[in-house]
Order: sequence, then C-alpha cells, then structure tokens
Amino acid sequence: MTTIIIDGFVIDIVSPAYLCRMFPEYDVIVVGAGHAGCEAAAAAANMGAKVMLVTMNMQTIAQMSCNPAMGGIAKGQIVREIDALGGYSGIVSDKSTIQFRMLNKSKGPGMWSPRTQNDRMLFANTWREMLEQTPNIDFWQDMVKGLIVSRGTVQGVVTGMGQEIRGKAVVLTNGTFLNGVIHVGEKQFGGGRMGEKGATGITEQLVELGFEAARLKTGTPPRIDGRSLDYSKMEVQNGDEEVVGFSYLPVEKIKPQSQRCCWITYTNQEVHDILKTGFEQSPMYQGRIKGSGPRYCPSIEDKISRFAERERHQLFVEPEGWNTVEIYVNGFSTSLPEDVQYKALRTVPGFENCKFFRPGYAIEYDYFPPTQLKFTLETRLVRNLFFAGQINGTTGYEEAACQGLMAGINAARNVMDKEPVILKRSDAYIGVLIDDLINKGTDEPYRMFTSRAEFRTLLRQDNADLRLTGLGYELGLATEERYRLMKEKEKKVAEIKRLLADFPVDTSANDFITAKGSAALNEKTRAMKLLLRPGIGIKDMIEGIPNLAAAIGDTDPLVLEQAEIQIKYDVYLEKERELVNKMASLEDLIIPQSFNYDKLTALSAEARQKLTKIKPATLGQASRISGVNPSDVQILMVYMGR
Repeated sequence: MTTIIIDGFVIDIVSPAYLCRMFPEYDVIVVGAGHAGCEAAAAAANMGAKVMLVTMNMQTIAQMSCNPAMGGIAKGQIVREIDALGGYSGIVSDKSTIQFRMLNKSKGPGMWSPRTQNDRMLFANTWREMLEQTPNIDFWQDMVKGLIVSRGTVQGVVTGMGQEIRGKAVVLTNGTFLNGVIHVGEKQFGGGRMGEKGATGITEQLVELGFEAARLKTGTPPRIDGRSLDYSKMEVQNGDEEVVGFSYLPVEKIKPQSQRCCWITYTNQEVHDILKTGFEQSPMYQGRIKGSGPRYCPSIEDKISRFAERERHQLFVEPEGWNTVEIYVNGFSTSLPEDVQYKALRTVPGFENCKFFRPGYAIEYDYFPPTQLKFTLETRLVRNLFFAGQINGTTGYEEAACQGLMAGINAARNVMDKEPVILKRSDAYIGVLIDDLINKGTDEPYRMFTSRAEFRTLLRQDNADLRLTGLGYELGLATEERYRLMKEKEKKVAEIKRLLADFPVDTSANDFITAKGSAALNEKTRAMKLLLRPGIGIKDMIEGIPNLAAAIGDTDPLVLEQAEIQIKYDVYLEKERELVNKMASLEDLIIPQSFNYDKLTALSAEARQKLTKIKPATLGQASRISGVNPSDVQILMVYMGR
C-alpha cells in the first residue's frame, strides 16, 4: 500500500507498478452507469476516446430506478434528439417497448411527445449489451470515493478498494447516490436506491475544493403484485394503433396488436383520510427531509396537502415488463410508514386485496447547483471534470441521458483538443435544458416541459434528425447509415412539397372537400393550398383524391407527415426563425470574463450579484439569468456602446 498526497488530499493506493499493469491511462473516466453515465460512455467511446465506466454494481447498469417508461411531455423530444445525435437511449427504448403512445396528438405538432412503457429488465440488459459491444469501453465494479486533482485539473479517480485509475477527463454521473439517505416513515438508512448502498467521499472532497453542495429529494411508489389486483374496476389504457417509436434507425418496433395495456384508477376521500393519519410520522412533514422535492412529480401526501380541494387523484397502473407480475403505481410516490401506505392503497378501486412487493420511499441526496458549470458541463473550478444528471439537480431518465451525452461529447473533445459542442436554445430541447441549468440554476429537481422551450414549434419530435443528425455525423457520433437516412428523408420531403405545390385539384374533388366541412371549390387550385385548410390532412387528400394517391405512391407516412407539418405551419415556423435571428444578435455581443459588474451601480444589486457569480459569456446569456431584468440588459448594452 502506498500513500500519496495530491493538493492536500491523503490517498492510499496499491502498488503503482501493479496498477500500471492493471489500468492504462484512459481518455475519459465515467463514474456511474445510470442513464447519464451510459450515454456519456457510449458517446465518448464512439468518438474514439478510450473510456473506463466505473459502477458500484455491474448488475444495475441502466437501471430504471423509478417508473418503467421513457419519454413523455417534452421528454420524448429529448430522447429523439439523443437518438438523432447518435446516442443509444432511443434504440434501447424501442427494443424494450411494451406499449407506445404519442401524447398530445389533439394539439399542434410542437406539443406531440412520444412515450414508451418498457420492460424494466429488458431495457437494462439491452443497454448493457450495447455498451459491451461498443469498442473502447472498459468496465470496473467499485465505488469511487475520491478524485485525483492536481493544479486545478482532474487526473483520475480513486476507488473504494484503494485503486487509482488515471484519466485525462472525468464525468461524474452519481445520480441519487452521493450521501444518499432513504426514508420510510420514521425509519431512515443510507442508500442510493433501495437495497443499494450510497456513495461517500466525493461530496466532501468537492466542497473542500470550493464547490457549493446542497440536498434534494425524490421518491418512488410501492411496487405491487399484479396478481392481487382487480383490473375490472379500472379504466383500460391501450397503446396507439400506429407505433412510431423513438429511433430514426430501422429498429424493429413493437407490433400495435402485441402491446400490453396499462390501467387508470383514482384515489378517493377515504384514501386521503388514511394517508393523513401518517403525517405525524412523515419524514417530510416532521422535517427529517431537508432537501426540496420535485414540484411537478410530488408525493401523494404532498398532493393531498397542496390540493386539499381535490376529491381524487389519478393513478396509472403500469406493468414492469413482459414476464413479470410486478406493478408500478404511478402517482402514488410516498415516504409514509409501510402500514399507512398499505392500508391506504387497499381502499383504491381495484387494489382492495393488493399485496406489496416493497413499500414506497423517499431518498435524499447531494447535488451541486449547476451554475458552477460551463455550457459544456465542465466544472468552472476543476478542468476536465464534468457533471451530468441528478448531480446537477435534474430529475428524470431523459434529462440525465441528454446531459450524459453532451458531457461525454465534450469530455472527448477536450482531451482531443477540439472545439466544444454547445447546443443553443434554438437548436434543441437539450440546449434549453442546459441553458436553464447554467443560467438559472435550480433549488428543486428540474424537469423539462414544452413550455420551457420558446422555440418549440421548431424543436419538434418529428424533425430532431433533420436538426441534429448532421452535427452528430460531423462529430463522428452518428453513423453513416443514420446520416444517409436523414438525407434521404430530407430529399423525399422536398419532393412531396414540390409535388403538392404543382398538383392541380379541380371541382371534381368537391364531394371529398365538403365532407370534410370545408367550402367547395369554384375553380382549380393546388393541392398545397387545399392542405392549408383546417380539418384537411395529407392522408385525407390521398384517400379523397385518387389522382393524388397515384402520384404520391407508397411514400413513407413519416415523410408525408413531415411535409404536411412544414406546409401547414410554415408561417409560424418563419416567425420563430425570425425571433431566433433577433435573439442571435444578443449572442454575438461578447462580455469579457474579467468584466467588473460592481462598477455599474445602475444595475440592480441582484443583477450585479448574479452576473458576477455566473460570468455570462454573451449579452444573450446575461439576459436569461434569473434576477437579471430587461432594464439591466439595456444598461449593459449602453455601457458596451450598443
């Protein structure tokens, strides 16, 4: 055993000569193999970096710790963006899907969001198989207890067994494991997930290095034996008749008729009354949990407290996979005592005879406010050290995965001495998420919504490949096949738009047109102009205008959908592009990093404080910082001579 001291930290390691033979120096070390860690490792490796993925348990790689689902409102857009860039989450989700639904179809396409219900075990196994088949990735099972930092640059990690692994860059994706504490009623014990120990040492070291740390909490519902439920008392929720999936690659999708159904049931006043009896033992209400919980995914006790006027709350009854009877009760997250959980659930319709597999619980963990990061997700204090996922205060698999992807990309680019990759708010939901985290920070688990994206008509789930696959291909992340498919789609969409712009429609189509509730034609028009009418879609026109059907042939339905969206929403898309261009002018105004905001006394005190802390690179970034008002931005513009 050898003891070394690096920047004041005393570290015991085994023989350096032995370690040299056991571990080469890596380009990128990824700590943690959750959704962020898996995407980070895959991205860096596919770009040519030599990667070490360190996880405390090789059997829980890509574990779906909470609900067995991917995507959803805005999250589905993120998964498609990850896929478009060359990440793995979309492929894994499609291969493990047991049900697919496109949410918000009754609204405009900017709101459509794909979601899959997944087989939990198949999802994790598929991720592991894909990682093991990715060249350049090594694996090591152990806890990382510390970092090797010298002269302000990370140089590796030290594991719980005292082994030193050297690397040029480190990506921390610790999830809920940093000093994790699990709460069930008045019981509390250390752990990063139920049945798994937490991680210690890293928070303390980072704080000594000058990082600010804080606490957050999240929760999960009880898991139920599906054989004990009466589904006849619940509403059936089937999957879509058309399965689009996430990946733009020709991954085999689940057949619509093969999908498993979910169910919906509701709490009632009796349920709420029983839950209230446990409030005196609730760790949340008794102050034992200090961290903030997710605003948009509250516990059931939080719901009945905050929304006391509601007589019931919706519960989604979700199967955990193809070959298991385990059920996830979405909407019943709780940390109340087990007996209270059990008694309350047994008064929910369909759950009268339910049997528990395990109770719900809350988990409290360390995170690092993300204002301490650069837009690359590299930390400001330590070079080549990156944070991704819940360590940055986010919640959700999708939010974690996209951060992992970007951290992996930029860690690899750093060690290769290449320019960083930063997605703007107008490029992707991923860009919105990272911009929000860096500029605004978060004191509660951050969740993505379509409302957070001001350019959501441009950032649709259907065009993520057209927006991002070219970039992924340039980076060496997206494959040749993926790039070719995107270019073919782009070409076919353009051809359909030209066809519709030229195709004549005469009064012989009036029966079809009036049947759709639209005014009859008095003269010839073009198919594109007819498509602009409300209530008339391209599929309707193909069915109602025989000559058009012959001209279009057997074109891919997704190509037709893309052409229709571009035609119908052209005016709105153009307005958003104009707004993007206006905002870009602020992004071009560079603010020197040495700028002294304290000398601008006309700025508000809060603005001076926030600007000094975050040090925005441009006036555009400054305008998005929480606490910086438009008047503060005007003062900066005047001072900078604009």
